[in-house]
Amino acid sequence: MTRATIELGDVTPHNLQQLKRLNQVVFPVSYNDKFYKDILEAGELAKLAYYNDIVVGAVCCRIDVLDGSRRLYIMTLGCLAPYRKRGIGAKMLQHVLNFVEKDGDFHSIFLHVQVNNQSAIDFYKKFGFEIVETKEQYYKRIEPADAHVLMKLLRPQKNLNESEN
Repeated sequence: MTRATIELGDVTPHNLQQLKRLNQVVFPVSYNDKFYKDILEAGELAKLAYYNDIVVGAVCCRIDVLDGSRRLYIMTLGCLAPYRKRGIGAKMLQHVLNFVEKDGDFHSIFLHVQVNNQSAIDFYKKFGFEIVETKEQYYKRIEPADAHVLMKLLRPQKNLNESEN
């Protein structure tokens, strides 16, 4: 039996519809046109995952700045159910981790996960993410509406007193 190949590819105007369809199937929330327009500008922060040349997953991120610190926000990271537990999610998350490590100027990575999505919570914890907050009524029109904020700290927050000396 030949070994399966897992590859990541760019999101382009030509395959954007595949990303839209994938997100409709994988996630309980829908994303607007601005989300997809921004994804086309995201470069390395948006990737499709291919399993033997078939699109089965995607990861989409953006850079946020909070109190002068750059943080990477994982907007979506998902894989079609029949292809889970095959290393595809790990490959996508590793791509994100490699991106922030190579850049070297990120404080943390964070994302929201529906409170009842234990498999996603367990997945992220394997990579060093921790639940740092729970936001009530985060999601609209889905139950449960609450979300955990998961974060992986990349470097400690600078002590404000140190920078003043």
